[in-house]
Amino acid sequence: MRAVAPAAWVAPLAGMLAALLAPTGAAIAASHIVDIKWDAQGQFVHQADVAPAKFVEVCGELKPGQRIAWSFKGSAPMNFNIHYHLGKETVYPVKLSAARDGAQTLQVQVEQVYCWMWSNKTASGASLDLALKIER
Repeated sequence: MRAVAPAAWVAPLAGMLAALLAPTGAAIAASHIVDIKWDAQGQFVHQADVAPAKFVEVCGELKPGQRIAWSFKGSAPMNFNIHYHLGKETVYPVKLSAARDGAQTLQVQVEQVYCWMWSNKTASGASLDLALKIER
C-alpha cells in the first residue's frame, strides 16, 4: 500500500468543508437582516418576502434629533416594531400587532442602531414594501 502525503487530501477536504459550511451561514444571515443604505436624498426603500414563521429586520445607526418618516405595506398582517438595544434592555418606540401597513415619523432620542422588524406569524409568505426618509 502506498502512503499518500497529507497535503494531497487535507487541502481538498478543507475546501469541501468550507464550500459546504460558509455559503449556508452567509445566505441565512443575509436573507433576513438588511443594513440601511441612505441614498443622496436621504431615502431608503426595500422590498422583501417574509417567509411563514420568519422575520425581516432593517437596521441602521441613527443620531439624536433625526426625524425618520417611515411607511410600509404588507400583503398579510404581520407583527411590526421599531426597536434598539440599551445594554440588555430592548426599547420599542413603536409596536404594532397584526398590521398590514403603517406610517409615522420616528423622533430619534438616543444614538443607537434602530431596527424596523416584521414577524410573519401566518402559514403563508408575505411581501413587504418599506420606505424610509430622513426629514430635513
